[in-house]
Amino acid sequence: MTTETSEALTIANQIADLCREGKNLEAIETFYSDDIVSVETCDMPDMPARMEGIEMIKNKNKWWCDNHEVHGGEVQGPFPHGDRFILLFKYEVTPKFGPMEGQRMTMQEAGLYTVADGKVVHEEFFYTMG
Repeated sequence: MTTETSEALTIANQIADLCREGKNLEAIETFYSDDIVSVETCDMPDMPARMEGIEMIKNKNKWWCDNHEVHGGEVQGPFPHGDRFILLFKYEVTPKFGPMEGQRMTMQEAGLYTVADGKVVHEEFFYTMG
């Protein structure tokens, strides 16, 4: 195992553990670079698909938590590959607004993360809408 893989896997395991405990914001504050780039699958109202900077990512996470009732969740992985890793997320949520407001649903997504200098510098999410 290379040093690069070892560092990414160590960070991946710690992020996965925090997410399993529902401490996603703590994972962001602890392991994300100030210059993080985050890419969602599409633009949303008032939220572009691509965001840069730790404050934007923290705000995006806070928005998600404020606008969804989370009934439970699972995190699988990490699945490492060099300086990157994937985590698989499955959540039972009820949106608090929008076309799915009040409708409990299962949401699944894959997150691909890139690590450099001991921090996550890029995250990209894969999921379907609707």
